[in-house]
Amino acid sequence: MADAPPAPLDGPWLNSTLSAEARADAAIAAMTQSEKLLLVFGYYSTNADWMGGGVKRFEPPKDGLPYSAGYVPGVPRLQIPAQWETDAAIGVATQSSPTPRLRTALPSGLATAATWNPDAAFDGGAMIGNEARLSGFNVHLAGGMNLIREPRNGRNFEYSGEDPLLAGVITGNAIKGVQSNRIISTMKHFAFNAQETNRNHIDVKIAEPAARQSDLLAFQIAYEIGNPGSVMCAYNRINGAYSCENDWLLNKVLKEDWGFKGYVMSDWGGTHSTIPAANTGLDQQSGWAFDRSPYFHAALAEAVNNGHVSRSRLDDMARRVLWAMFTNGVVDTPVKGDQSALIDFAAHAKITQAAAEQSLVLLKNDGLLPLSKTAKKIVLIGGHADFGVLSGGGSSQVYATGFQSFEEPLGKAVFYASSPLKAIAARSSAAVSYHDGKDIKAAARAARDADIVIVFGTQWTAEGLDTPDLNLPGNQDALISAVAKANRKTVVVLQTGGPVVMPWLDKVGAILEAWYPGTSGGEAIARVLTGEINPSGRLPVTFPASVAQLPRPKIDGDPKLSELDDPHPHTDYDIEGAAVGYKWFDKKNLQPLFPFGHGLSYTTFSTSSLSAQPAGKTISVSLNVKNTGKYPGRTVTQIYVSPVEDAGWEAPKRLGTFTSTELKVGESKTLSLTVDPRLISTFDPKNNRWSIKGGTYKVMTGDSATRITNTTTVTLDQQTLSVRGQ
Repeated sequence: MADAPPAPLDGPWLNSTLSAEARADAAIAAMTQSEKLLLVFGYYSTNADWMGGGVKRFEPPKDGLPYSAGYVPGVPRLQIPAQWETDAAIGVATQSSPTPRLRTALPSGLATAATWNPDAAFDGGAMIGNEARLSGFNVHLAGGMNLIREPRNGRNFEYSGEDPLLAGVITGNAIKGVQSNRIISTMKHFAFNAQETNRNHIDVKIAEPAARQSDLLAFQIAYEIGNPGSVMCAYNRINGAYSCENDWLLNKVLKEDWGFKGYVMSDWGGTHSTIPAANTGLDQQSGWAFDRSPYFHAALAEAVNNGHVSRSRLDDMARRVLWAMFTNGVVDTPVKGDQSALIDFAAHAKITQAAAEQSLVLLKNDGLLPLSKTAKKIVLIGGHADFGVLSGGGSSQVYATGFQSFEEPLGKAVFYASSPLKAIAARSSAAVSYHDGKDIKAAARAARDADIVIVFGTQWTAEGLDTPDLNLPGNQDALISAVAKANRKTVVVLQTGGPVVMPWLDKVGAILEAWYPGTSGGEAIARVLTGEINPSGRLPVTFPASVAQLPRPKIDGDPKLSELDDPHPHTDYDIEGAAVGYKWFDKKNLQPLFPFGHGLSYTTFSTSSLSAQPAGKTISVSLNVKNTGKYPGRTVTQIYVSPVEDAGWEAPKRLGTFTSTELKVGESKTLSLTVDPRLISTFDPKNNRWSIKGGTYKVMTGDSATRITNTTTVTLDQQTLSVRGQ
């Protein structure tokens, strides 16, 4: 009979009264080198016969959870649990599987950003974190937040918009919500991963001030709010070096300047070396066998033994993993395997519906909405609105009870069983019918004698591919034009991964942007259309009038647009620098289709009594907001700042602060807000600090980035801030 394994050790690393730093140090002191190496090498936890050109060379680890993103072994001798990893920021995803987990899906990340409500982001993060924990996962690959430099990016739906403050605040609160479940959340994809085209090789050129004032500022704000246990480095190169072996990005910016104590994990397939990657800041290789080699397995052990990677660096790598586990309760409150029977799906449906309702953006309304109670006949056309609502594709794909897959122009898309048709019919005395829209002439005939027509336009986007343009795919633009010609009382409901152009804009009476609204999206859409709730979403991204307005009308690195198969393609982000989105349009005096921050309402709001005062190294803002209309509702207060004289900014103005406020009819509130000092600063790379130029600054309220409603001024002294904005 074999000897029983030794009993697990009980040491100071298990003492929850000690700091996470002390516990991690104690655990490292008790570990063998082999045990430390276990913590820095992760496996894909899904069958992967497709790897290696169809040659079966990988089977998932037996202790991993099936059809999940990853598994990292623990150290049973020291009672350090394994890491069970799941995608992503919208919910608990399932990798390719005949029997996917059925879980709750939030609205897309871009939809959550459209709420402009940090509480909605936190609540959504807490909900999906709860489902992750009860599914047996203790690492959630959430916190996606690349600024939208490229509106055709297939993963924009996972992210939080184009502005560093809005994206940072929304994503930081979502991370905070996930980690409230005593699990680890990531923050990703660090950094400048703004396109899927040639994403594994594209080399981003960007100067440090522009980098610090745009994408990196968004990550910095999210890090400060959410304190993620892990940061996932991106696929792309930055100024020559891959993100996952970029010394400036990982060691200098993240760990030294920001003081990040957690660990950097690679994206799946994002590791390219052993010695350079370990020495330039990567702490954990993820998802073997996505990479060309198991760089952090035997090769790392050899590199440490030969002194090419120091033992102290290996200790640091493992210590960072342990710190994140101790800080977030992963060790003290270990997951207990599959407890999905305990998930409160009914309560979670309400959370995702509430987020969806706040995310819907009323882009246009000529009086067609809310739907008239006297309408006798309502016709819905297209978008599988008889069945449900669209979701985005890729590794973040969440499957929900009753889902179905339908062919879309760019691929096979998952729809959730939340039918707008049924939800509208349940709220209306009208006869509500559906036409699939496949025959444009037949759809126009069906629309002709309706009191109201609602066309559902869809744009499926997914990881791994960018959209070829900004038009609705297939024949949808022609469908909408034909229907609107047949009946001017046409409402368009868009479900898109990001901005689209609208050649039929002037022909329709109302447009509602619904994004990917999650597993209760049909109910949310119906409640807004029928006036049960007031639309309160605001655009977190500029909708261009055409691709000609973009810094790059053609996406760089696309092999279809080049005669050469370039193994090292480049893109120049110094074209726009930190002037991303509305700042680019402002700087170039371009008129967008719909501006950043835009969103209409069924009620009206006023802002008054705007004042601004210097407050240390920042600006304190006070104003009054009032619901002056006939419906209760939520409004978003947007405060923009602008130097009166040139202060070296990337664009004329920046979003300085914002808040979302619920107001009853006739109710008013006085708001007190503070502008983050980095948003009135420029970054000084020579001295590694932020600098505020003395002078007069305009402080403005706006209904959008292009519609300013009130202005005051404030005079600031010349000041400097530390690299951490203090």
